[in-house]
Amino acid sequence: MSIMIVAALLAGAPASADTVLGRWKTETHNAIVEISRCGASICGKVVTSDAIRANPAMKDSKNANAALRNRPVQGMLMLNGFKHDGAGVWSSGQVYNAEDGKTYSGKITPLGANQLKLRGCVFFPLCKTQTWTRVR
Repeated sequence: MSIMIVAALLAGAPASADTVLGRWKTETHNAIVEISRCGASICGKVVTSDAIRANPAMKDSKNANAALRNRPVQGMLMLNGFKHDGAGVWSSGQVYNAEDGKTYSGKITPLGANQLKLRGCVFFPLCKTQTWTRVR
């Protein structure tokens, strides 16, 4: 095979299920989220953010569940329950937003090896999408 054909085949190859694993910088607050396997699904924990760097003791004070309002944001699970749909896409998961204390339905789509699109919805069509960048 020529190099051109191999390059064309690789460019069109779907992302693997593990493409989303690793550390990602969010579009807002310079947060770093580490995505890893959690059984058959994936989950993501907050590693740090601008707010955590300013206040390492920052708590999840806006959580709808009063019993969770004293938990630290650093290390908190913010992504969970995502199922692999094929072609590297993960859906049917939940995205927790500490800014408003709410949980949204989510979908994660890799955009190559170093970016991913995270979409969170209250209910369709009320959705917000962010592009996250891989941290090396």
